[in-house]
Amino acid sequence: MSPNALPDGDETEHFDRKSLRKVVGRTANWDAIAGDCVAFANAAGGRIYIGIEDDDDAPPPKQVIDPGLPERIKKRVGELSANVAAVCELRTHENGGQYVEVHVLRAAGIASTSAGKFFLRVGDESRPLVGDDIARLINERPATPWEFLETSGSLRAEADEAKVRWLCDALRASSRVKQSVKEKTNEELLAHYQLTSGPSLTNLGVLLVGTARQRSMLGTAPVVQFIKYDERANKTNKIAWDDHTLSPMELLEAVWRDVPDFRETYEVPDGLLRTTIPAFDEAVLREVLVNALAHRPYTQRGDIYLNLHPDRLEVVNPGRLPLGVTPRNILHESRRRNDGLARVLSDLGFMEREGSGFDLIYDRLLQSGRQVPGIKEGTDSVHVTVPRRVLRPEVARLLREANARFQLNQRERIALGVLALTEGLTATEFARRLELPDADALHPWIDRLLEVGLITPTGQTRATRYFVPPAFLKAVELDIKTTLKRVQPHRLRALILEDLERYPGSSSSEIHQRIGPEINARTLKRAIDALIDAGEVVPSGKKRWTKYRLKDGPKGHAP
Repeated sequence: MSPNALPDGDETEHFDRKSLRKVVGRTANWDAIAGDCVAFANAAGGRIYIGIEDDDDAPPPKQVIDPGLPERIKKRVGELSANVAAVCELRTHENGGQYVEVHVLRAAGIASTSAGKFFLRVGDESRPLVGDDIARLINERPATPWEFLETSGSLRAEADEAKVRWLCDALRASSRVKQSVKEKTNEELLAHYQLTSGPSLTNLGVLLVGTARQRSMLGTAPVVQFIKYDERANKTNKIAWDDHTLSPMELLEAVWRDVPDFRETYEVPDGLLRTTIPAFDEAVLREVLVNALAHRPYTQRGDIYLNLHPDRLEVVNPGRLPLGVTPRNILHESRRRNDGLARVLSDLGFMEREGSGFDLIYDRLLQSGRQVPGIKEGTDSVHVTVPRRVLRPEVARLLREANARFQLNQRERIALGVLALTEGLTATEFARRLELPDADALHPWIDRLLEVGLITPTGQTRATRYFVPPAFLKAVELDIKTTLKRVQPHRLRALILEDLERYPGSSSSEIHQRIGPEINARTLKRAIDALIDAGEVVPSGKKRWTKYRLKDGPKGHAP
């Protein structure tokens, strides 16, 4: 990276920004800096730019830093941490401002602070580790990654030459590979991607270009089993790819080719017409399989199971999610368990190296009117459920129309799709559906949707509720009868006023029963409280004996 070339945008698992105040004067917090260095060392390494504020992409113009600060940072980090190697250099930005670049190397073992604390870089955070997470870090983080260990008895000369030629030709044809890399010979390419170590194949090399015999000697080479079940959970078909003849890339192709069920189609209503859609989106299925192959722990035995049920596909992968990733944050967090394999698959175009791919899965499923995938983590396995049936065909049409009109990005399509599958969500519910920490984090996902009118808010602060506006639904011929469960707040208040006009002195439960028990009780109570605040309704009594009436009394309607 050029000294003047700083990463733009948000902080990631590879870089962080820190204010100069963190290492200078009374506000210095050396323990926090050491913890961040430990977190990067326990992950894949990274860079910390000291002298740049969190929300800036450059240091203040003409900022001058003491030339001795880089050495002082290196010394303090060394004193406050164990097994952390950091290179600190003074840099000058093109705007004239100076900053310190701290390049933290990936630790050969397990890094910790001198106080015995462990941290791991996950996304844009340095997270503390405790209890079982520390044991998992030790198990998942050997000094030399499993991929790059030499396989006993697996020589490069005995590799499958057809696989070698295919891989090298595919890398040279890829638009993701630099020209200087494409110009390498086959042997140089294998060494560049760490598939060979001298005369031997590494474990990664055996996976990608080894023979069936070499691959079987690994003991943990991936085996995939497809099992089909009927409505009564009886097995009706089974296909296994267990002879170790296929590389991970070939397994991806074989699964799609050999299972005709994945290529089935069926018709769903689409307005006055019927549309043929695939039972499974090929991009979704491939992404799920790529994740299973790229992120599984290759130090653990276990087959990958593709369990096909009439209404879903369940993919069961051995091993737990990478440390730092949970079913609650998988849409946003990215952690690569096998860097070498991820690099090759990325350069070949099978996956995005920086992401988990679940954002693509969410996007494609919602665009077809299906629910988002289900993710469950067991004690030693991960279960990903891909729905087969289209829940709301009209949602697919809505997203097509919205995307054609407004050229939505992936986040916006996911947010609109999640909302369209419901009859409205509170801000808190919406954030939870998108796996966001709180309602404030919704802004990058929905601000433009609000701006162009694709979603509409009602209420304020925590009571804010979002809907797809009826005007847009009508414009794409998706307007459906509004139910009481989805009733707008202003309409709900009107119903309460009408009810109290007829039945003055009613309790909230009586009002609830008359105007619609399907309405959420808390929503009804908020509407009554709003009418009291506005001076339109007067309460009497306390707690469960509270009765309500109109401020000016009934207008003469008989019950």
